[in-house]
Amino acid sequence: MIFKLGILASGNGTDLDAIYKEIDEGKMPGIEVVIVLSNVEGAPVLGKADARGLRAEFVNPKGKSKEDYDLELVSLMKEAEVDLVCLIGYMKVLTPVFVREFPRHIINVHPALLPKYGGHGWYGMKVHEEVLKNHEKETGMTVHYVDYGVDSGAMILQEKVAVAPDDTPETLKVKVQALEKKAYPEAIRLICKERTGKLGG
Repeated sequence: MIFKLGILASGNGTDLDAIYKEIDEGKMPGIEVVIVLSNVEGAPVLGKADARGLRAEFVNPKGKSKEDYDLELVSLMKEAEVDLVCLIGYMKVLTPVFVREFPRHIINVHPALLPKYGGHGWYGMKVHEEVLKNHEKETGMTVHYVDYGVDSGAMILQEKVAVAPDDTPETLKVKVQALEKKAYPEAIRLICKERTGKLGG
């Protein structure tokens, strides 16, 4: 049995690189990425997936309602028979149309210790800037299920890192991404084990 991952991404897919690496190293037996979809034409994540011989498609959102667009994504994910949808730097909020088709089968990583700095408008460098502005002693990342809210789904994994006096938004981004690269594959392993009774295969 193969545990199939479907990816939604908008940019470089940095965390997907970490998943690929662990798959290549044999650390995720029975787990495979089967499809990568992006809302951005020419997104680097698509080129990387294509180079690996994976199904990689730009799905054009232009001229479509949010719901119709998500229905198109749902159709492609179901055609690929995915077991888990992974959001990796996906810069669109999923509509209920998508979420209801994959209940508790969609995960996301957020660059903060949720529930802090989560919800509408909280993403990317804005999070790290606010962490510094508020003189937080620690920050981190959260892998969570996606539900009908924004960053409100049940937590799967959370990792912390200290905020140093000389940190900048850029250095915090590097620190948090380092945590993400370890935590995202681990979260997938945990879910696969929970759903299949074994790590994979």
